Amino acid sequence: MTDFEQMYSEYYDFIFKFLKKLCKDSSLAEELTQETFFRAYMNLNQLRDKSRASVWLCQIAKNTYYAWYNEHKKSIQIEEDIAADTPDLAESFIQKELSREAFAKLHELDEPYKEVLMLSVFTNLSLNEISALFGKSESWARVTLYRAKKKLREMLR
Repeated sequence: MTDFEQMYSEYYDFIFKFLKKLCKDSSLAEELTQETFFRAYMNLNQLRDKSRASVWLCQIAKNTYYAWYNEHKKSIQIEEDIAADTPDLAESFIQKELSREAFAKLHELDEPYKEVLMLSVFTNLSLNEISALFGKSESWARVTLYRAKKKLREMLR
């Protein structure tokens, strides 16, 4: 067995796992591992210290991955943008519709539910601050807020 064959059998799994962590794709990691060992074979004369072969191979693997990434990053970015935008667009539309409906129903709530809910949601006042505004206990504010949310949920169904 030649030195390269021994290095290949010894470090193949290590380099594959290293690349799999980088690219998060098994088939791509396998392809890049093969490319890494091809480049290593072509530049075997540059390996000065055989005890540091794993470090040398990792450097080649990393450079191989970055070369692949730079070559494909435009198509990767477009695919990621499409994948990311599609659900967000639909989700954004749904959220806007729900927000409009919830806001309209909020104004139909009776007092003090409407005011307590608005103070909590829109001004981010604590229950302690809300209770002080109404001159009531904090538990009154907590129960009133809970009931307001419950009534609003029922109205939205």
